[in-house]
Amino acid sequence: MQYTRRKYPIGIQTFSEIRNKAFLYIDKTEYIHRLVHADSKYIFLSRPRRFGKSLLTSTLEAYFQGQKDLFKGLAMEQLETKWTEYPVLRFDMSLGKHMEKEQLERYLASQLEPMEYKYGILTESPDANIRLTNLIRRAYEQTGRQVVVLIDEYDAPLLDVVHEEKDLPVLRNVMRNFYSPLKACDPYLRFVFLTGITKFSQLSIFSELNNIKNISMLPEYAAICGITEEEMATQMDEDLDILAGRLNVNRKEVVKKLKDHYDGYHFTWPSPDIYNPFSLLNAFADGRLDSYWFGSGTPTYLIEMLNKFGVLPSRIGGNEAVAADFDAPTERMESITPLLYQSGYVTIKGYDEMFQIYTLDIPNAEVRIGLMRSLIPYYVTRDTQTTNTTVVNLARALVRGDMDGMLRLLQTFLSTVPYCDRTDYEGHYQQMLYVIFSLLGAYVDVEVRTSMGRVDLVMRTATTLYVVELK
Repeated sequence: MQYTRRKYPIGIQTFSEIRNKAFLYIDKTEYIHRLVHADSKYIFLSRPRRFGKSLLTSTLEAYFQGQKDLFKGLAMEQLETKWTEYPVLRFDMSLGKHMEKEQLERYLASQLEPMEYKYGILTESPDANIRLTNLIRRAYEQTGRQVVVLIDEYDAPLLDVVHEEKDLPVLRNVMRNFYSPLKACDPYLRFVFLTGITKFSQLSIFSELNNIKNISMLPEYAAICGITEEEMATQMDEDLDILAGRLNVNRKEVVKKLKDHYDGYHFTWPSPDIYNPFSLLNAFADGRLDSYWFGSGTPTYLIEMLNKFGVLPSRIGGNEAVAADFDAPTERMESITPLLYQSGYVTIKGYDEMFQIYTLDIPNAEVRIGLMRSLIPYYVTRDTQTTNTTVVNLARALVRGDMDGMLRLLQTFLSTVPYCDRTDYEGHYQQMLYVIFSLLGAYVDVEVRTSMGRVDLVMRTATTLYVVELK
């Protein structure tokens, strides 16, 4: 049977464009209906970058603008009966990065100006909070309806200074002043929705707004962003067959490959398995599996934080933590766990209900291999090309079961790694081999406890278990 490949919305975050131009849209409107009819009208959602937060915000905008035609054939068409049109004020903070105080104030002004023009407001006030207050009131007075405020990536201006004692308080005050009208304007507001990556403390950003509902870990919104296994199997049924044909494998094999590479996210427990939407759609569009999500952002800051907190590569995943340890404000974090979790480098993999403790681990092969490649210059050698070539040759030997050949390759490679200050103790080589073996796609663990003591390194492939002792 011949299928026509659909158009995938790569980089398109506008709901109306996706619907009008017949791009693939994974129907999330049931969650949106639940959201807009919930008890709280102040809502916050945290998800990693490129997980569909901006598209979700755009869909909410279309809903509150009463654009009923865009929802034809979606769950919302059957669920909603009123379709009331509200004035919508939408702010995109994603471009407000790497700015000084004055730049950020000008950026906020540029966000306000087109909406002020729409409602006939002429102002030269430098105070963004006063301008936002006037804008909300004017929109309410002109339309006779409460106002909807949507703020996408609310934390973007603060992400690159989150651990700087000098700049963070200054920029944080700018953002706190901008958001402060949301409390005072409560009678004029129908719905307020904020998205972001990190969770800042209530007092530091929303000092007066103490009634924000954080839905990030609520089971009923577990799949509000991302693509679930069920959604892929039903709404992308033909797409799976097309991709299987392009990769020259059967459907069962292509599902396994996609699952290994891009699945594994859970933002609460229990939760359906959630695929990274950016990576998944890119894989379908290109007809190949690649490092899309990890390759779209440089984790330099993450590497700096790993060093700051003294976190070894083998200790990034496989940890236990209570919710307060990872679903926590990042500006005063005492471990790297909140940053790893909220950025999407680790995710929930299990939950002990009796003791209310979560197991956190790296979600999938894309993130694990991307992380380990980023760590090569710090734990192996700055010559990443030689390392990557060596890893491929090691993998070839491993597939053939040629352990002697693999060890010879490894010995030759390690002899070329320049001596450095950290190579005079066994632990450095342990972490080096952990990085290399992880790049092979094998399961690796260090300091494995047994009844006879501890094993330095254990590597498990599909067919063989290797026990490694370092001397």
